Amino acid sequence: MRRTSALLALIATALVFQAPRPVEARAGAEGDPHSRPVSHGEARAMFHTSDRCVACHNGLKTSSGEDISIGYQWAASVMANAGRDPYWQGSVRRETIDHPESSGAIQNECSTCHMPMQHLMDRAEGKETAVFSRLPLEKEHGAFTPDSDGVSCSVCHQIEKDGLGTPKTFVGNVVVAAASDRDHRPEYGPFNVDAGHQRIMQTSTEGFVPTEAAHIRDSGLCGSCHTLYTTARGANGAVIGRLPEQVPFQEWQHSAFASRENCQDCHMPAVNEPVAVTAVYGVPRDGMHRHVFVGGNFLLERMLNQHRDELAVKALPQDLDAAAARTREFLESQAATVEVALVHGETGRLAFDVTVNNDTGHKLPTAYPARRAWLHVTVRDRTGNVIFESGHLNPDGSIVGNANDADKLRFEPHHPVITSPDQVEIFESILRDQQGHVTTGLIAAVDYLKDNRILPLGFDKATAEHDIRVVGAATDDPAFTGGSSRIRYEVPMKNAAGPYKVEVELWYQPIGFRWAHNLGAYQAAEPQRFLHYYEQDSAQSAVILAHAAAEY
Repeated sequence: MRRTSALLALIATALVFQAPRPVEARAGAEGDPHSRPVSHGEARAMFHTSDRCVACHNGLKTSSGEDISIGYQWAASVMANAGRDPYWQGSVRRETIDHPESSGAIQNECSTCHMPMQHLMDRAEGKETAVFSRLPLEKEHGAFTPDSDGVSCSVCHQIEKDGLGTPKTFVGNVVVAAASDRDHRPEYGPFNVDAGHQRIMQTSTEGFVPTEAAHIRDSGLCGSCHTLYTTARGANGAVIGRLPEQVPFQEWQHSAFASRENCQDCHMPAVNEPVAVTAVYGVPRDGMHRHVFVGGNFLLERMLNQHRDELAVKALPQDLDAAAARTREFLESQAATVEVALVHGETGRLAFDVTVNNDTGHKLPTAYPARRAWLHVTVRDRTGNVIFESGHLNPDGSIVGNANDADKLRFEPHHPVITSPDQVEIFESILRDQQGHVTTGLIAAVDYLKDNRILPLGFDKATAEHDIRVVGAATDDPAFTGGSSRIRYEVPMKNAAGPYKVEVELWYQPIGFRWAHNLGAYQAAEPQRFLHYYEQDSAQSAVILAHAAAEY
């Protein structure tokens, strides 16, 4: 009932309001010679917030009754809540404290993908975006605003095809569609829309016209924001490098998946029957994709629900619950598999191989470097007693035996062979600063000390370009290759009697212990708030991606 009344109210609001709009100059990418700064009014007219879209794009169901409403699914996604993300807010504050002389540039850079509407409008006016001048978001008293609406509908659906999939548009440096006149601005989608529906949308949105465009399903569209290079800064704000912070698009390009699946195939699962894409006299169409944007950050989805009032969350509780459950199911069923095979079982010694297979189209884990996966391996004797264990997860979110969790200046190396319980195979990226020290500060980071994240199928580490290369001991490990990694475990049995039961679990954590706890040194509201959230939920900060067991 709550959804029905909200839908009717939004339709009524949208269809009765129309106002003339000025003609805008082209809102080109940064450095585009054809763009020029525009007026404040012109910039404000570039986008609509999601409340102007969901009126017609909710109330959608499959023949079996599954709710595939675009607005409700999107609203519970990480995309929609990018500006509310408490970890992002805490991390940006940390960076501005570390680099106070560059605070304005850092906030502007970090707003590109988390507050894209606000950033693109400010950019069109020739201004930088000041993130903290717009926080806390709850000051808006429930209004839909460009800073709080995250990666909203009219961001992605107004991106032009110019330069997609090339460095020209990386780091959110996209070209936004311009209006041809005051009543016509294209809003791109995958379908051909009849004149009647075009007029409904044009009227209800003050000139936004649905326009068929194939590039809306191009992986390069996703790659524009999900290829992220961070400007590294040293003393007095001097630029000292450019870190390839998140490059899943290039990882995908270098894999076997590039020729058979695109980003949207996995992260926006298709509806396998004809369905309407609008609740206003919609006709069934083949090829609709769910707007769930399923990924790997179940932890954030749960935090948004648990702290919804403080974070000014608009998504309904049941939709966030569904999103978190969907993310976990996605990770548990589609990310990876593990295998265990006996090598030999001599008297007093057991040797076995564990193989981890990456089923994704990019490195596992990928994107933000706080993410990590690791092997938890347990060996029990005939009575059930544990005689060997590596990779146990503590309730506080740390991993037993992990050097980095114990000491922020150290890190766990890649292990081709594990012989001791204090060795743990962790698939992760470790950043280094200009002095060669381990860091979780993105603006201080100039390169990697370790990157042994599991490669996707078809990835050739010998020919990989610098930004997606393997770093550290995994480079020369012949068992670390495209699609999988194999690790040998050699366990002393001592006086234990078999048969021995080997249990293997591949765990995954979207925000590792060290990345969360390094924020604790910063006495500012945003870092302290996130650490408090994390400590409340640390026991639930990880999930098992895959498991296997064998008895010898």
